[in-house]
Amino acid sequence: MTYSINEEGFYGAFGGAFIPEMLYPNVETLRRNYLDIIQSDSFQEEYQYLLKQYVGRPTPLYFAKRLSSEFDAKIYLKREDLCHTGAHKVNNTIGQILIAQKLGKKRIIAETGAGQHGVATATVCALMGLECIVYMGAVDIERQAPNVARMKMLGAEVRPATSGSQTLKDATNEAIRDWIANPANTHYIIGSVVGPHPYPDMVARLQAIISEEIRWQLKEQTGKETPDMVVACVGGGSNAAGAFYHFLEEESTRLIAVEAAGLGVDTNESAATSVLGSKGIIHGSRTLLMQDEDGQIIEPYSISAGLDYPGIGPLHAHLIESKRAEAISITDKEALDAAFHLSRVEGIIPALETAHAFAALHKMKFNSGDSIVINLSGRGDKDLGTYQKFMK
Repeated sequence: MTYSINEEGFYGAFGGAFIPEMLYPNVETLRRNYLDIIQSDSFQEEYQYLLKQYVGRPTPLYFAKRLSSEFDAKIYLKREDLCHTGAHKVNNTIGQILIAQKLGKKRIIAETGAGQHGVATATVCALMGLECIVYMGAVDIERQAPNVARMKMLGAEVRPATSGSQTLKDATNEAIRDWIANPANTHYIIGSVVGPHPYPDMVARLQAIISEEIRWQLKEQTGKETPDMVVACVGGGSNAAGAFYHFLEEESTRLIAVEAAGLGVDTNESAATSVLGSKGIIHGSRTLLMQDEDGQIIEPYSISAGLDYPGIGPLHAHLIESKRAEAISITDKEALDAAFHLSRVEGIIPALETAHAFAALHKMKFNSGDSIVINLSGRGDKDLGTYQKFMK
């Protein structure tokens, strides 16, 4: 079985481009050009330069000694929290801003949940001198106030989404409406491996730098390129796609996708799509999503704004359905406990999203001495307000 996208933009049964006619020219222009642009020498030269000199890549692959001792395994942390802007999101926005320039787009829009993608988009727009509008759910604006302030300081306009649950899904809806209204001069920088083809593939390719580095860094430290497991949290799933990318065909490496169970998968307050979802279409692609019998989206819930999404990217839907990836659901409490534990054992405060991946260690079965890479996708500064409510 292959885990790559096909010519029609599908991973198995998932993917495609289900879009209104008004968006067809924009999406089709992107589809026809994105691979040629990404693979061109001029793009790669500028992209690699900015990743190294601006973002701060390569990020370390850190052997977590105390955590490893506790779980009797060799646990390595891919330190995406050390990227400029504090998360993996900037890998994608750097690449997409260069693509937008090649396509002659002067106005940039984005959606954001936890705010990290919004900050990363505002950052590269400031770097390139482009107009930036970020849509964010009104609830997320309140719970992620530090990132809202960062976006505004960087010159972005933050527009609240006040419909539905006022979170990531609704911000995405508003961004798509904007794109429909302004197709000629606007590029929509989607922050995850979701949306119509070619976005899931394009974002995965731009985030693949994560697993590319993991391979040579792990070989440098252990003599072996492939770990026994790669663990990453999944909302839409861009950090997981990047961490999994260069291991997709390595069947000996287990891929662990960690979702937000919220208050529990049986409470109606959850975002565990692999457990609660079924096949459907959301934001331009066919994937797994939480929906009722009539196909209406069920509002997700998670304490972490970045995982508060009713679907997952089509790549992850395919990986989970084909059993190439294993899905684990983590509750709010389990994620909070893991965040405090990592902070006090390794001196690293993770983002709430990332904390879900660490909580999964308690639910995984592995052998003594197994090598486990956890993608530490973001730092926890933005979540200190939430953490303070639970400090003992």
